[in-house]
Amino acid sequence: QLQFVESGGGLVQPGGSLNLSCEASGFTVDYWAIGWFRQAPGKEREAVACLSYSGGIKKYSDSVKGRFIVSRNHYTKMIFLQMTSLKPEDTGIYSCARARVCPSEAGSYEYWGQGTQVTVSS
Repeated sequence: QLQFVESGGGLVQPGGSLNLSCEASGFTVDYWAIGWFRQAPGKEREAVACLSYSGGIKKYSDSVKGRFIVSRNHYTKMIFLQMTSLKPEDTGIYSCARARVCPSEAGSYEYWGQGTQVTVSS
């Protein structure tokens, strides 16, 4: 069964760090770009980061550039999002999905996971 399962979310204070994981199953991650998105209450889903199928291209939204790092372990089919210097505006449900390249539009991705909640608050 093709699916993504995200984990690693939680409550963290501003300035803190979290490491999110996305476990892929049912397909070969080496052939697909994997994107991380987040959705805050009352807002549209927002692209955060994307890793190309080769792993050689990493894209980030301007709001997280320099603070977040996306990576992959193709042996375990795990995709990671290391988040540092977290801000309250980083709060949201973080999900991963796949696409052929790294488009910024959520509609171009498929097989969304359930997501993991990240809350940045003091």
